[in-house]
Amino acid sequence: MGAPKLFEPLTVGSLTLPNRIVIAPMCQYSAVDGCMTDWHLIHLGQLALSGAGLLTIEATAVVPEGRISYGDVGLWDDNTEAAMAHTLESIRQWSDMPIAIQLAHAGRKASTDLPWMGGRQIAPGDTNGWQTLAPSPLPYDPGEHAPLEMDRAAMERVRDAFAVSARRSVRLGLDAIQIHAAHGYLLHEFLSPLSNRRDDEYGGSLENRMRFPLEVFEAVRDAVPDAYPLSIRVSGTDWVENGWDLEQTIAFARALEQRGCGAIHVSSGGLDPTQQIPVGPGYQVPLARGVKQAVSMPVIAVGLITEFEHAESIIATGDADMVALARGMLYNPRWPWHAAAHLGATVSAPNQYLRSQPHNYPGLFGE
Repeated sequence: MGAPKLFEPLTVGSLTLPNRIVIAPMCQYSAVDGCMTDWHLIHLGQLALSGAGLLTIEATAVVPEGRISYGDVGLWDDNTEAAMAHTLESIRQWSDMPIAIQLAHAGRKASTDLPWMGGRQIAPGDTNGWQTLAPSPLPYDPGEHAPLEMDRAAMERVRDAFAVSARRSVRLGLDAIQIHAAHGYLLHEFLSPLSNRRDDEYGGSLENRMRFPLEVFEAVRDAVPDAYPLSIRVSGTDWVENGWDLEQTIAFARALEQRGCGAIHVSSGGLDPTQQIPVGPGYQVPLARGVKQAVSMPVIAVGLITEFEHAESIIATGDADMVALARGMLYNPRWPWHAAAHLGATVSAPNQYLRSQPHNYPGLFGE
């Protein structure tokens, strides 16, 4: 039996990952004024001991109004940077796992309450609410307060904010940056014809709808060192008729690769409440496969990948180069350990936990 593909190293830009398991960004809604708190140290700290190849910090807003909720993490000023620096400094005392950050702007899906408080949109002027922005003045849900259509000046401010946050990310020593262009947030809103009804050079044709997301990518690329690992997360389809789809995703992926994108993370949905998603194990893998067949940069698959053999098969068959886990990692923060034991691989563990190695897996934690 050959060595499992899931635990082979992979190089993206200047970064080499020890295996193909990515911890996807997961919003915690536990920041204060954009600043990380002790919860983030607990949450990220435990995941940094999991043996995964890469840990990704949750969607991090580049401007305050780009937060999904008032509890979101941000990286837009010295205070938010200092709070993140404290969290990272503590984690790095005990883990050498590479850490990436996902930079984001929520667009028309911003200004919401915390999920466990119902997650409803908070109107401008109400406590913890603000006016949202979007490519077109179309609310996510018909009953919500409509966003303001972004003019060119607003777009330039957001583009430049992504670049500033990217420079802060590099200064923090983060190992990679992912740009969030999925799940119905701002950049996805520009991409999809369902949310982008503009009649200028940023709306209409596919080329026009891709223009602003590509401008943001280029601004981030130009703000970081050469060969710095940059990736992007996309929704491979809106799951709505006449919306964003795999064919358009492939065109976008090719344009990104031409501009130096290092990897692409293929998710789906989130743009329209009428979406019809065929949820099941690996339901998004065909989208990743379609993109991988069209580009040479590494592709990340995600979505209800919980079984070890399933994850291994995705890599072994060439459907994707990496698999990402989110909720599955919350449920089982040692998933990479268990996958390595099941597949006969070796995984990293902290010295303090070495004595937990099961007797029937004598090589699990190496020599």
